Amino acid sequence: MASVAQICCNLRPPNLLLNFYDAFPFCVPLSNYKKTAFSSICVKVWSPRRSRVRDSSTTTITCSASNKPSSSSEISSAAKIRSEVLSPFRSVRMFFYLAFIASAGLGGLIATTQLIAALANSSKAAAVPEIVKGLGIDIGAVSLFVFLYSRENNAKNAQVARLSREENLSNLKLRVDEKRVIPVSSLRGIARLVICAGPASFITESFKRSEPFTQSLLDRGVLVVPFVTDGNSLNLEFDESEELEEVTTKRNRLWQLAPVFISEWSKWIDEQKKLAKVSPESPVYLSLRLDGRVRGSGVGYPPWNALVAQLPQVKGIWSGLLDGMDGRVL
Repeated sequence: MASVAQICCNLRPPNLLLNFYDAFPFCVPLSNYKKTAFSSICVKVWSPRRSRVRDSSTTTITCSASNKPSSSSEISSAAKIRSEVLSPFRSVRMFFYLAFIASAGLGGLIATTQLIAALANSSKAAAVPEIVKGLGIDIGAVSLFVFLYSRENNAKNAQVARLSREENLSNLKLRVDEKRVIPVSSLRGIARLVICAGPASFITESFKRSEPFTQSLLDRGVLVVPFVTDGNSLNLEFDESEELEEVTTKRNRLWQLAPVFISEWSKWIDEQKKLAKVSPESPVYLSLRLDGRVRGSGVGYPPWNALVAQLPQVKGIWSGLLDGMDGRVL
């Protein structure tokens, strides 16, 4: 049986497609990768003659699974390290909270024994109000620092969980063309991905709505990842006339990424819907920052006009200075 690399080598994309080696020099041929677990890899087969329709689900190849990516429910060490980097003083605060809890708890224990002794001995009855006051302070201190520690720990767990989901997303694979498969992490610092997940009709309508903003989106480093959830074929219509060849090239560049390892993508998107309390059948979009973190998401079509208005360009005088101006992280 021919390998995936051999099959891909026999498939030639049209000249109209952007050469991704020029746009992304870090990409390497699929043959340079070690054995990877692929399941339900969708391969696009182009006809040598010019066509107005691109069919993204013509052939499906199922390969043996090996070196399967880790489950998205596992907390990776990289996520924990990133959490420490993003909140370097959290561990110090939590240590002091524990120290204060222990100190106040010890003081409360001592005050309790003193109170019992004072209540048992009538000669020490005058000291009872003072002991009760000290005991109340200790109990209040313990309650306060337990609350602060619990809040800090919950924030830490939420941050680690979010970073772990982002690390799992960065390990998912994308097909650039018939010869190149790259992880999402390879696009960090280069592209702002917008993931559109829903039925084929939803993806097609999102494609049409993005047309007026094609150049502006590319200027801001936006690349779209269409993920069809209903199993239907995806037909993206491009105008192949010679006078619109440049526009079609840009449209191909904006929409040429395709998810690989479909089961892992589906699992990751389903987890995001569950956390956001969104119906599993609802079409959704997620937009990523340049650093790979999720900056926005929602049900329905991506707000292309809002993305153009909010995101800075990745080239020009403001390049680098505004790289972090991607909006807040969810």
